[in-house]
Amino acid sequence: MAGSVVDIGKVPELRKRLLFMLGMLAVYRLGIFITIPFVDRNNMGQLVNDGGLLGMFNMFTGGALERASIFALGIMPYISASIIISLLTVVIPTLAQLKKEGESGRKKIDQYTRYGTVLLCSVQALFMAQQLQQYGQAGSGTAEIVTHPGLGFTLMTVLTLTAGSVLLMWIGEQITERGIGNGISLIIFAGIVAEMPTGIGQLFASSPTSLSLILMLILCIGTVAAVCYFETAHRKIPIQYTKRTQGRQEYKRPASFLPLKINISGVIPPIFASALLMLPQQLASWIQTDWMAGFAAALQYNDWRYNVVYVALIVFFTFFYTAVQFDPVEVSDNLKKQGGFIPGIRPGKKTAEYIDYVVTRITCAGAVYLSAVCVTPVLMQSYLNIPFALTNIFAGTGLLIVVGVALDTVQQIQAHLVSRNYQGLTGPTGPRVKGRTSGRRK
Repeated sequence: MAGSVVDIGKVPELRKRLLFMLGMLAVYRLGIFITIPFVDRNNMGQLVNDGGLLGMFNMFTGGALERASIFALGIMPYISASIIISLLTVVIPTLAQLKKEGESGRKKIDQYTRYGTVLLCSVQALFMAQQLQQYGQAGSGTAEIVTHPGLGFTLMTVLTLTAGSVLLMWIGEQITERGIGNGISLIIFAGIVAEMPTGIGQLFASSPTSLSLILMLILCIGTVAAVCYFETAHRKIPIQYTKRTQGRQEYKRPASFLPLKINISGVIPPIFASALLMLPQQLASWIQTDWMAGFAAALQYNDWRYNVVYVALIVFFTFFYTAVQFDPVEVSDNLKKQGGFIPGIRPGKKTAEYIDYVVTRITCAGAVYLSAVCVTPVLMQSYLNIPFALTNIFAGTGLLIVVGVALDTVQQIQAHLVSRNYQGLTGPTGPRVKGRTSGRRK
């Protein structure tokens, strides 16, 4: 392992990418500690640590919310804008056409996503500024958070929070382009990892029983094992190639496999589902009406209706993101151009239908796996009496994101090493981060 780390330093491009990624994440973590002017961060932290929706949102912001940071909105507005643009791409022909135009179309869609991010940030920041000023007023039952409320504070907070989220969006895009891994996922990853030591301290401060600690440890290990298994598992479809003639000699390419990941969508569905559920809950908590209060009560994280909607969104986004990322027709056409075919399947339309059939079946397994991991914190909270925020970090969505993003980043680093004739991160004789070899047809 030590030799493999040394090999990373021997690749100048990879070394620069890693240093750039770490530098950008350091900028993000420094920004966490810059507080919005005229906000009492101690009272804000006490409010957030009471649990509930704010506690879960604080996990995704890496502790920025409890510190009343300029990054308090986190990267969620960008994710919400991405969801909206992705959905609109399916139903609006103009956006669908842009998507087919290649790099130029992708840049245009990214530009629309940025505009949507600024709009969502402005709206969320406005509601947050108004809500912060309500704390500490007569009859609110909470400590005062804003020391100098008024129109000036509202405008300054909207500008500050919007600028902070836009900066996070830029950092994420720069990491994706000039660093290693997916920048947006790495920002969430860094925030969750940074909160883990605090979570461990809170866990032992709550004086849990020995049985609860043992069960939580087992669940944590089981969650890590499940994530590693499903994120590296593949369904391999055998591919054969027709003979090619060169002069008077015939050449036959060796048979290969088409690897299909069990979970093509990765950790995106839980992130999308969480972001989509947080947005209406925030609006419900800021708009003080009876019907909105009832709506907020129905979507509390410990309510069965919240979990049903959460699972439904995870399943939907698993299939939706898989459909966006993987096109069976395109794969079938590429195989046909290369002279490849699936034994027993006619090239062309039949091959595309077969690949789509296989992808649908394995995506079902991936959706079940993601749903099971993400609802585990609710069961742990109910039966082990452990705070939801802690269980979500060590055995739920938080741990899923941490392990999934870590595996993806290691695979990208290993790809850079292998492309330059270096061994992977686990050495020449050790195991590699790769898919499983099961080739049975489903």
